[in-house]
Amino acid sequence: MKALFNFQTWFLEAIGTVDLEAAKNWFIYNPKQPLLFNSALFLGLFLVFYFIYILSRKTHYFRITYVVLFSLFFYYKCSGIYFLLLIFSSVVDYALSRLIFVEKVKFYRKFYLILSLVINLGMLAYFKYTNFFIDNFNSLFDGNMKFEDIILPVGISFYTFQTLSYTIDVYRKELEPTKSFIDFLFFVSFFPQLVAGPIVRASDFIPQIYERLKLTKEDFNRALFLIIGGLFKKAVISDYISSNFVDRVFDAPNSYSAFENLMASYGYAIQIYCDFSGYSDIAIGLALLMGFWLPDNFRTPYQSGSITEFWRRWHISLSTWLRDYLYISLGGNRKGKIRTYFNLFMTMLLGGLWHGASWKFVVWGVLHGLALVVEKFFGQFIKLPKNAFVRIIQVFLTFHFVVFCWLFFRAKDFTTAFDVIENISKLTFDFEQWQTIIIGYKNVFLLIAIGVIWHFVPVKGIAFLQNTFNKVPLLIKAILLGLVYWVVYATASAGAQPFIYFQF
Repeated sequence: MKALFNFQTWFLEAIGTVDLEAAKNWFIYNPKQPLLFNSALFLGLFLVFYFIYILSRKTHYFRITYVVLFSLFFYYKCSGIYFLLLIFSSVVDYALSRLIFVEKVKFYRKFYLILSLVINLGMLAYFKYTNFFIDNFNSLFDGNMKFEDIILPVGISFYTFQTLSYTIDVYRKELEPTKSFIDFLFFVSFFPQLVAGPIVRASDFIPQIYERLKLTKEDFNRALFLIIGGLFKKAVISDYISSNFVDRVFDAPNSYSAFENLMASYGYAIQIYCDFSGYSDIAIGLALLMGFWLPDNFRTPYQSGSITEFWRRWHISLSTWLRDYLYISLGGNRKGKIRTYFNLFMTMLLGGLWHGASWKFVVWGVLHGLALVVEKFFGQFIKLPKNAFVRIIQVFLTFHFVVFCWLFFRAKDFTTAFDVIENISKLTFDFEQWQTIIIGYKNVFLLIAIGVIWHFVPVKGIAFLQNTFNKVPLLIKAILLGLVYWVVYATASAGAQPFIYFQF
């Protein structure tokens, strides 16, 4: 009886009493409650959406239009009126890419490309960096310039990069434009990856639009496996250690011991990985349920033996985008060693700025850029032996450098970051104190340990879990999914928590 009561309580708190007024609120944007993958409302809406989607599998045009409309609704529920900005950006890039494709004169083709870049990057700069530039102008020149508060539309950094890659690929003659505007809008607005990636290449995704909907049993099982795992990583591991430990320490680092500051730093490394990779897993899983393949976005990044390797494993869709459209455009490694180092550094600096309009993100990007340059330079002269011991040392050093960089990424300002660093520098071995802290935060440390173990599970181990999951009856899988949502509710302190990368 107790379990039933708790379920009813969860349902009423998550969905609300089912009356006309409550149902109306499901379809109206609420800035305090954006639509999230880890919310009960999304689960309900998606189940209804998916039922109709499967029924329409043989009607191509209706199915595509239906997904576009749901995607725009999803974005409206995430970002309000800014869904119109998404439509405007899509209209501009669709029109300009067609002009680029049919134009024979090189001058005009380049003009249309530059126009696309100016419009898209201009919108991104306005919404994301205007206040940043004004604040820095006022600081430098003792000015009093003011501007109305500008709300950053959710996911603008992601879909801007996605549409730009489409236009650039058409300009490079590596891609033909879509057959219709609705197909292009499908590519841009596809809701599983719209607001936080993975950033999908048009050449990989658009051909899938024209294929017949095929969903194998293996795809269905893998999709559910990814969604359940992603929800657990995000809503259980990441959210719990964030609200119950990491956020508290970073809000007031001087109120906590050196050991707590250190463990909060490790905790944030696990938190951001579980949060972002969890989102990516859910996005890939949802897309797979709909018959679409999205690229992997994470490959156990903390197992990397260098920063170069780290960026081949972390946020892969962004790092490859920066490589193909920024690093190579700057000249890549084709113009000498000095220029290569410069291009690497600038790519990471701009990559840091892409993450947020703040000097702390610039510093984060600069640190990674310098690390890549150092690795590139010394890699010419130093060849380390390939054995398990050396690999462990490399992974250990790389991980701690990444954790150090995360301090600037997470901290609200430089003062906080340096406070955390200073506190950690005072660390002394005090077994009794450490034991007391670990016992006091036993649930937090348990989830951090689960996150670490999950990250380091061998590929064969994941394959075994997947195969075991495949053999479980469908009803049990559905119950397991519902159970995960229940755990999300039970462990949440203030409802469903937004994903970290929503702010970018």
